[in-house]
Amino acid sequence: MPAIHSFFDTPSPAGLTGVKAWLLTHDHKRLGIMYLWAVLFWFTVALTVGFLLRIELMTIGKTIMSAEIYNSAFTLHGVIMIFLFVIPAIPAIFGNFFLPIQLGTNDVFFPRLNLLSWYLYMFGGLLAIISLFTAGGFPDTGWTFYVPFSVGTNNNVPLTVFAAFILGMSSMLTGLNFITTVHRMRHKAMGWMQIPLFTWSLYATAWVQLLATPVISITLLLVIFERAFNIGLFDPDKGGDPLLYQHLFWMYSHPAVYVMILPGMGVISEIIPTFSRKAIFGYKAIVISSLGIAVAGSLVWAHHMYTSGMSDTAVFVFSLLTFLVAIPTAVKVFSWVSTMYKASIEMTPPLLYALVFIYLFSVGGLTGLVLGAAGTDIHVHDTHFVVSHFHFTMFGGTGFAFFAALHFWWPKMFGIMYNFKRAYIAATLATVGFMFHYVPMFILGMQGMPRRYYDYLPQFAQGNALAAAGGLLLFVGIMLMLINLVLSFRKREISSINPWGGVTLEWTVPSPPPLHNFVAEPNVKEYPYDFSEILTAENAGKKGQVTP
Repeated sequence: MPAIHSFFDTPSPAGLTGVKAWLLTHDHKRLGIMYLWAVLFWFTVALTVGFLLRIELMTIGKTIMSAEIYNSAFTLHGVIMIFLFVIPAIPAIFGNFFLPIQLGTNDVFFPRLNLLSWYLYMFGGLLAIISLFTAGGFPDTGWTFYVPFSVGTNNNVPLTVFAAFILGMSSMLTGLNFITTVHRMRHKAMGWMQIPLFTWSLYATAWVQLLATPVISITLLLVIFERAFNIGLFDPDKGGDPLLYQHLFWMYSHPAVYVMILPGMGVISEIIPTFSRKAIFGYKAIVISSLGIAVAGSLVWAHHMYTSGMSDTAVFVFSLLTFLVAIPTAVKVFSWVSTMYKASIEMTPPLLYALVFIYLFSVGGLTGLVLGAAGTDIHVHDTHFVVSHFHFTMFGGTGFAFFAALHFWWPKMFGIMYNFKRAYIAATLATVGFMFHYVPMFILGMQGMPRRYYDYLPQFAQGNALAAAGGLLLFVGIMLMLINLVLSFRKREISSINPWGGVTLEWTVPSPPPLHNFVAEPNVKEYPYDFSEILTAENAGKKGQVTP
């Protein structure tokens, strides 16, 4: 078997080897790999906890856990999924690994800051784990830490909130690094309208990370001060205003939704043209829509608060803005579908996950309009309808985009290919399981079943049993997907430099890339990217041998 070139075995610039070369590395690719294993660990933990929650809700009354454990497990699932998986996954892993390569440079602008960001991420996760075993145990507040409950509960809220604060610092540093790298480090021949769409999505996301994260950071610190010093900022018993907390929390947390989804959209914007063998339809429109989503998405936070007692004027304004933010999102979906029209489509696991993403995210977006309109939101607010919409958007969106990115860039990151048959089976199981898991929740919500409840009335039993069966199928599909990727290290089927026929710069470097990325001066192409050379090579039976 031929040897697989790997930057894993390359000494760091400081001459370090072994574990030290990883723990003290400044190489953006190694940091991307370190984020990958950490994120997959947290994702597996949160997935397992979520599956246990669904088993608990399978039947009326106690199934496998008490109400107190359920509330803490519910919070744990949310905190890990949001702060340790969905927000950092695509930017921290694939952004770190591929943004510099797509820009034609050798590293990010602040490599040491990049390493610090990883250590903050790991430290924040460690604090979250420690809070499980300290006095009071993990919080039972839900991942939103709503006051006044979060300042009155006996559970260990301060340590968990501080962990979220540390994770926010990591997110800000990553965003700062990406913005500076795009402005200062991209290849001299690469203009703004030649930047790949994945990098554009990271750039727009980075601005939201940098500008919105300080709001939640300060808010979480204020919750700690509230508990420690009885200041009375949010607690109405001390003259505080709980509505103020909601405004401050969602002022970050709704833009964070776009921190979660914009990188996923960037992934899809890379995969669709690659397997359609066509330049993306509406490149400039997608660029503008990415920036538009980042701006407009920062102005719609209060649509989470229609039932909180805001004025009618505020409700009208935020409802209008919520509908307007759907326009740039629709532009992207239209561009993806138009790209595939009359294209030379080649079905692969990354494309299958991308197509599933488009469908699930579209359902999530359309049902989001039900919640964005105040008249209908009143009826389904705080029901399982919201749970289903949120998971269609975040899990069906960002989660499946993450799965697509894993399968798309896995051969480039590790130089090996996975088993396609298992990948297709896993994707099918996960998709079918997802639909059977979350569609019943729409119905349960419209029937009036509240979210976050440990138990429910008999009329909701059938829907919850069906959702539990779907959850089992979803869990099996995702675990099969992860096992398939891990097994690729055992079989070690060597991947070519360009197995998919991609035309961006990462497909011109060895698989996996060497320490300094480019073995020759990168050839920055004008947009639109030309797939004719790829198609010619495929027709000649030379796929994977083309260096665009």
